[in-house]
Amino acid sequence: MTETRPFRPDWVSVPGDTIADLLEERGWSQQELATRTGFTKKHVNDLVRGKVPISPEAAQRLSTVLGSTTEFWLTREAKYRAGLERQRALQSHAAEISWLTELPVSWMIKCGYITPASSKAALVDALLRWFGVASVPAWRATCTQPLAAFRSSTTFDKRLGAVAAWLRAAELRAADIACEPFDVGAFREALLNIRPLAAELDPALFIPRVQALCAACGVAVVFVPAPQGCPVHGATRWLTSDKALLALSVRYQSNDQLWFSFFHEAAHLIKHGKKLLVIEGLDGLDLEKEEEANRFAADTLVPPQYAKQLPMLRTNADVVSFAAKVGVAPGILVGRMQHDGLLTHAQMNGLKVRYSWASDTAA
Repeated sequence: MTETRPFRPDWVSVPGDTIADLLEERGWSQQELATRTGFTKKHVNDLVRGKVPISPEAAQRLSTVLGSTTEFWLTREAKYRAGLERQRALQSHAAEISWLTELPVSWMIKCGYITPASSKAALVDALLRWFGVASVPAWRATCTQPLAAFRSSTTFDKRLGAVAAWLRAAELRAADIACEPFDVGAFREALLNIRPLAAELDPALFIPRVQALCAACGVAVVFVPAPQGCPVHGATRWLTSDKALLALSVRYQSNDQLWFSFFHEAAHLIKHGKKLLVIEGLDGLDLEKEEEANRFAADTLVPPQYAKQLPMLRTNADVVSFAAKVGVAPGILVGRMQHDGLLTHAQMNGLKVRYSWASDTAA
């Protein structure tokens, strides 16, 4: 399939060029046009040179004398003025190219979020359009503010631009998911129906079901691989007063991490309200809320009555058998046992299911 891209030339054609071409075709001078339109010769010369805009009155007269429609001449003028503004914006963006070093540009191009540009200034323009802001200061004021709750690794450095790009990709994905208005009671019920899916190993089977159940109660669930510099497992964000985003990065690509992150983020939506700010992210931690979300996720996946029996599991066969009783995948029990110190992080990893996205094709 042929890819189509917006045509945005770096040159601008003055509407007067069209007037001059038509005069040449007819063998008319500018004085002749002035006489026929009732304009002064100076005004005609200014129109040809683009020094004055084509007004609705001028468009009507040009239409009558030179042909075409009034709308044609007004559109010609509008496109010219828009082109001038585009050039002005690119000149302004040339002073902002250092911003590119803050963003995972190569990752964004690889994922198809933006296309390669003819210049760094044009690349700045493309990125601003993708983020939905008019300037780099506007990006800093909106896209980097603490408006999301993160579950992230504390081992790796976070790059503000990488996190902002990952969140924006998640938001754009979520925009395509139709949701019912958020209902916290319905979401709690949905989690009860989602929890048995933690025993399913194939994401092609559980992802659509999770997304459908959550969308029915106002939560758009998306899976977006994260770029380097964005060590987050998941995030929640309120897109509107009635629609929440729950984004997962599938960091570490294992099913125990994925499901823990999902229920961790779900806890924020249930317990911490619609005025949620950063909980684990660039500006520090709210340890109390993080612990509350961690406990919710842990107890949902492995209820306390089962957790007490984990120390008795000695072999892979023990874990597999007990996982069937608990109703989760064996790898989830392994992850819990590793976290609790019952296993080292090198033990029983063969029971975990690992996912890999060949490209940015996550749901």
